[in-house]
Amino acid sequence: MLTSRPSGKVYAGYWEFPGGKLEAGESVEQALKRELCEELGIEIAAAQLWKTEMVDYPHALVCLHFCKVEQWSGSLQMREQQSFSWAQLPVQVAPILAGTVPVLQWLAQEREYVNATLFIADNA
Repeated sequence: MLTSRPSGKVYAGYWEFPGGKLEAGESVEQALKRELCEELGIEIAAAQLWKTEMVDYPHALVCLHFCKVEQWSGSLQMREQQSFSWAQLPVQVAPILAGTVPVLQWLAQEREYVNATLFIADNA
């Protein structure tokens, strides 16, 4: 799921994975739980840290922690008046925030691996 950055924020209108900044003393999982509740109105069961990436934006050097969430509850509410899209690869929304591009590449690589594994298993 991708969301657009709301008006008034840096890179407003760009598409990204939902989440946000860590507050003092928060773990990555705690921050993600808080942010998804604040932004989307959902509660997540758990988040598994997946990858970390440094992105050098013109305004700041940012360390991004990407997690996988498999279970959540609640109804999606775009609490920041952002848009959302359940996307498939290749994504059809644009523009994509620079920090999101590596994640899309990682997901594509994972999918290629899974598809290759399934192909081998089906033909064994």
